[in-house]
Amino acid sequence: MTRPFNFRPSQPPAPRRPARTEDKGTPPPDFDPKAPMRLAKFLAMAGVASRRHSEELILNGQVTVNGEAVLTPAFNVVPADSDIRLNGKQVTLPDQKIYLLLNKPAGYTCTAQDPHAERLIYELIPKQFGRLFTVGRLDRDSEGLILLTNDGDWAQRLSHPSRRIERCYYVECEGNFTTELRRRLLDGVWDNGELLKPLEVTQLRHFVGHAQLEFRLAEGKNREVRRLCQAVGLQVTLLKRTSFGNVSLGNLPVGKWRKLTEDEIRI
Repeated sequence: MTRPFNFRPSQPPAPRRPARTEDKGTPPPDFDPKAPMRLAKFLAMAGVASRRHSEELILNGQVTVNGEAVLTPAFNVVPADSDIRLNGKQVTLPDQKIYLLLNKPAGYTCTAQDPHAERLIYELIPKQFGRLFTVGRLDRDSEGLILLTNDGDWAQRLSHPSRRIERCYYVECEGNFTTELRRRLLDGVWDNGELLKPLEVTQLRHFVGHAQLEFRLAEGKNREVRRLCQAVGLQVTLLKRTSFGNVSLGNLPVGKWRKLTEDEIRI
C-alpha cells in the first residue's frame, strides 16, 4: 500500500517562464523533460484530463510518482526521471496532440464512465487516436458539434466560463413561441438557484404549436437550452449544436468526424 507523499519545500522549484498568450497545453519548442514542472500540469499535458480534473485526481490519491502517492497538485516532477502513474497505469506525454470535431448523433453518450450508456461517441472515433476526452458535453438525446482532444490544457481553457466562447444551437420545440417568451428568455430565468441567460434567441420558423429557434450561449452550463425552454413552457423535440466559437459543423455528416484546422485550434 502506497503512503501519501505531500509537498515539501525541499523539492526542486519550477522554473519561472515568461507569460504566454497562446498556451495550448502542448510541449513548447523549448520543452525540457529534465526541468521540473507541476504534476497537475504534466497530467493535463499528457492528455489525462483538464488541469482542474487532474488536480482532483491527485487530491483523490489516484496518482503516484516513483511509487509514492502524491496528494498535492503543485508537487513538482521531472518528467524524464519520474515514473508517473494514474491508478497504476503509466502516464507519458503523447507524441501528437489530437483535435477533432465530431457530428454526434442522438442516442450516443459523451461520458465513458456512464454505466448505463448503450452507445458511446468514442465508438465513432478510430482507436488509433488513443485516449480522447470531450470539451464540454452534449446530453444523450442532443446531437451536433462536439470537440474531442488529448490536450487537457486546451480543453480546460475552452471550457472555462471566463472565456465566454459563443455556442450556437438549432432547436425545434413544441409550444407557441411569442415575443413575450423571447423577452423572458433574454432577461434570464432562474433554475435550481442558477441564472440561465442566453446571448440571443432567434425565431427561424413558426407554426401553430411548433417553433424552430436558434439559441446563442456564452457558457456551457448543464442542459442549459433544455432548461431554458422548460422554464417558459416549451418542450424541446430536437437540439443540435451547430458551432463552438469559430468552429462550425458545416456539412459534416452525422456520425462523422474531421480534424480541426490550425485556425480552429486557436479558437
